[in-house]
Amino acid sequence: MSHPFDDKQAQFLVLRNDEGQHSLWPIFIDIPAGWTVALAASDRVSCNAYIEANWADMRPRSLIATSV
Repeated sequence: MSHPFDDKQAQFLVLRNDEGQHSLWPIFIDIPAGWTVALAASDRVSCNAYIEANWADMRPRSLIATSV
C-alpha cells in the first residue's frame, strides 16, 4: 500500500486549525476535530503554494501572542 502523499495525481485539502497552523490533507480521509478547510480540493502543487503564501510564521497563534 502506498502512502497517500506519494500519489502525484491525488487531490488534497488545505486545513487550518484555531492556532493558524496549516496542513496538507488527502480528500478521502476524514477531517480531524479542530480543523477546518482553508482551501477546497486541489492538486498537491496548488495546496503547497497556498500554504506557502498563507502560513509564513510557523508558530502557533498563541505563542505569537505571548511574544509580542
